[in-house]
Amino acid sequence: MKKFLVIIEKSKDGFGAYSPDLPGCVAVGATKAEAEEKMYQAMTFHVEGLLNSLDEPDKTIQKIWAIEAEKRLKAYKHGTLKTLTYEQVFGDDRAK
Repeated sequence: MKKFLVIIEKSKDGFGAYSPDLPGCVAVGATKAEAEEKMYQAMTFHVEGLLNSLDEPDKTIQKIWAIEAEKRLKAYKHGTLKTLTYEQVFGDDRAK
């Protein structure tokens, strides 16, 4: 698992933990050890949820970008690279 910064703070009722890298991912515990353990569980759940929510890539868009990348690389090597708009690449109104 990737390493994330975790902040643990003492309060009058126990300990709270959060990670600035994972907004909304928090945990509390009566002891520091309990807060750490619950935070680890919360982070695991949070990251798994993020990964599971990813949509499958649109294969059509991937193919278009691969072709466009090859065109741009060729133009760059020949000194003829120019800027294109989204519409020029995709030929539709998706950007609107």
